[in-house]
Amino acid sequence: MLDTIYYDNSLKDWIISLSIIIVAFIVCKIMAFLNSRLVKKIADTRNYPYEGLCLKSVEHPILLGVILFAVWFALKRLNMDGNMHTLISSSFHILTILNATWFVARLITSLVEEGIILSRYREDSKMFDAKLLPLIKRCLNVIVWLIGTVMAMNNAGVKVSTLLGTLGIGGIAFALAAQDTIKNIFGGITIFIDRTFKIGDTINVNGIEGTVEDIGIRSTRIRAYDKRIIIIPNYKLTDALITNISREHARRVVTTLGLTYDTDYSKMQYALELLKKIPETIRNVHRRDLYATFSEFGDSALIITFIYFIKKTADIRETVSAVNFEILRTFNEAGLNFAFPTHTVFLENNREQSVK
Repeated sequence: MLDTIYYDNSLKDWIISLSIIIVAFIVCKIMAFLNSRLVKKIADTRNYPYEGLCLKSVEHPILLGVILFAVWFALKRLNMDGNMHTLISSSFHILTILNATWFVARLITSLVEEGIILSRYREDSKMFDAKLLPLIKRCLNVIVWLIGTVMAMNNAGVKVSTLLGTLGIGGIAFALAAQDTIKNIFGGITIFIDRTFKIGDTINVNGIEGTVEDIGIRSTRIRAYDKRIIIIPNYKLTDALITNISREHARRVVTTLGLTYDTDYSKMQYALELLKKIPETIRNVHRRDLYATFSEFGDSALIITFIYFIKKTADIRETVSAVNFEILRTFNEAGLNFAFPTHTVFLENNREQSVK
């Protein structure tokens, strides 16, 4: 019975080939179990978290490689015509290259996420920042998959150089159509190299202020104070006026106050003294670089310009509110009156005299 021929192969050969595939699946299950239990436990015991992470990330490509090899070996040993063997071999080579590309991409991703590749740079310089790793990861993945795809096409019999030459005119048209995308990619690279800002920084871009949540290849996402997500193309960021608020040593606040014109000389001096004492009651206000000046005579008020700096670690809005409350309290207690826009109109009463 086992010698019965089915499709140019005995039943015994079919059973052996099927058994090879089944055994491969069983081996993969055992490998997955060992990786999830024993290897992870050994890595944790020896305090090698990177090894456990790397093995976990490349587990699926390795298991797929075992399955591919088993299927190829099981089919290769069967009697088939030359075209079928050629098709099986070509398919196996292409799938193997793609699987190897997947393996390399996941390995690089795991290494970048843990910062192994960049650790020596962090120790010696500040060239790289861990919060820019998502952009690095995406760029490396694109490069790896491009190389893998080209190699797979080459093994499939496609001459890449000829294909690129054929698509030359179309490539020019595509490049013109995709010039904004290309500018965005180079903009993302510029942001990474110049370290203008990083994920988690609070920035102001042409009046738009918020926290950077993601730096992508094409665009950057900013979470505004009203919780909305603002997406800005990277090429616009390279030309924009950007203020990195997170890097400032202190937040500068300029407040303009107007007192009524009945404020005399001594009261105006007292008002300036009260403003200079603000750091004594508001702890997050710097004592240095504090300015309170009688700046100008306004249309309806005597103008005082008050400039102070808030510590970086403080809540900016809460501190500004506390300072304003303190100004309001002390000025009211001192009898200093805030001005509001007023106009005084003088009417001249002309009496007509009759000439006799």
